[in-house]
Amino acid sequence: MVMRTPRRENLWQLSATEQAAAVRGGELSAVELVNSHLERIAEVNPRVNAVTQLLADRARGAAVATDRARSAGQALGPLAGVPFTVKETTPIEGVPTTFGSPRFRDLVATADAPPVARLRAAGAIPVGHSNMPTLVLAGMHTRSELYGDTLNPWDASRTPGGSSGGDAAAVATGMAALGLGNDSGGSIRVPAQFCGVTGLKPTPGRFPADRRVFGSEDPGPASQLIVTDGPLARTVADLRLAYEALAGTDPRDPWAVPVPAYGEPLPAPATVAVVTDPGGHGVDPSIAAAVAVAAEALTDAGYTVREVADVPRLDESLEVYMAITLAEFAPSWPVVRTLLGSGGDRYIAMVMADTSPATADEVMRLMGRWLSIRRSWAEFLDAHPLLLGPVFTEPPVEPGLESRDRAGRDRVASAMRLCTATSLAGLPAVAVPTGIADGLPAGVQLVGRPFREDLCLAAAAEIESRVGVLTPVTPVT
Repeated sequence: MVMRTPRRENLWQLSATEQAAAVRGGELSAVELVNSHLERIAEVNPRVNAVTQLLADRARGAAVATDRARSAGQALGPLAGVPFTVKETTPIEGVPTTFGSPRFRDLVATADAPPVARLRAAGAIPVGHSNMPTLVLAGMHTRSELYGDTLNPWDASRTPGGSSGGDAAAVATGMAALGLGNDSGGSIRVPAQFCGVTGLKPTPGRFPADRRVFGSEDPGPASQLIVTDGPLARTVADLRLAYEALAGTDPRDPWAVPVPAYGEPLPAPATVAVVTDPGGHGVDPSIAAAVAVAAEALTDAGYTVREVADVPRLDESLEVYMAITLAEFAPSWPVVRTLLGSGGDRYIAMVMADTSPATADEVMRLMGRWLSIRRSWAEFLDAHPLLLGPVFTEPPVEPGLESRDRAGRDRVASAMRLCTATSLAGLPAVAVPTGIADGLPAGVQLVGRPFREDLCLAAAAEIESRVGVLTPVTPVT
């Protein structure tokens, strides 16, 4: 990668890789870098409303400490001085973890969440929390009762996606070099596509997490084994840096395993399966074109690219995903819906109306079907180590479509179906842009075998090297 010589103005335009290298090499101070991003936030955030709780003084203090450490001859981390945002679901020590709800505006975190701690240990600096749908339950669009709507920087009439839409918009506009979101069915990948950035949904257990947010009790299996924290960035190289920093174990997470970040190379040429229309439910021509662009790029890079009929058991995966998550969630719904604000319960209420909570016997059978689906995916990926497909089978849609009525809800659920199925299967995936279609970003995802995020990142880098990087972008008003 060719490194650009840092300029004192618009330092926020540099990639995270360039920022960290300049700070480590003494070409740039961490204070200058943080101040540049704070100035960009002051300029841009009033237009997009992505950053919620700004941590300006704390960020400057961390930057001063970084510069002092460098002056003292101490070795700096791989993300030295790099500013990042953190989704409102994820604790930052000393800062409220609000989930976008007024009820939790004073829920001050007593410690960093494990992924925040790992990014800090690598030298990165949190500059603020980022917006999300209220309690991650109010819909796909990033609108919280506490902080309002986040706008898509490419087109304010389109949603930035969600639920990690605040991080995607902040990264896309240069307010932060990295974002820390989470994904249980597309919540990193969809906003990455809609905002024109990259995003990594890791294998469960690759990054440590702690889901005990409201007390000492751990949540059920769906929250433990489907929800994963992950980074968003403007380039695949930056995503790789964050991946290396986040991977590892933590005593707070017994699920996290010490698997090497990089596995054995695949026999060349590696095979990539391509599915343009998962399940045969329809795909917009612009998204089909994005998949074709990515397939051509991978072919040019030396991969063996093969169209396949479909992915394993797609419709059954969607059914099982919904039944398992609702079985865990249904008992708390009467209380939770009161916290979502006016109209905030519409999205989940429509889902609840369609699916009866499972009995204990049904849950046991669902767990067996879940394992069986994972086995089918393992067999599929044994023949095809990578899968190329859409993230969302439409261009960015209007804000709140999924909460407007049943037709809108079904349309959005169908469009993100490959994200849902691969989350249930416990697979890693990287979302990467493929270009612009009708003024809006388009993109694809690369899905891999469990704990082979490295293969997804390598293929995404080949696509990026041929189609280019779309951001940072100045918001369109």
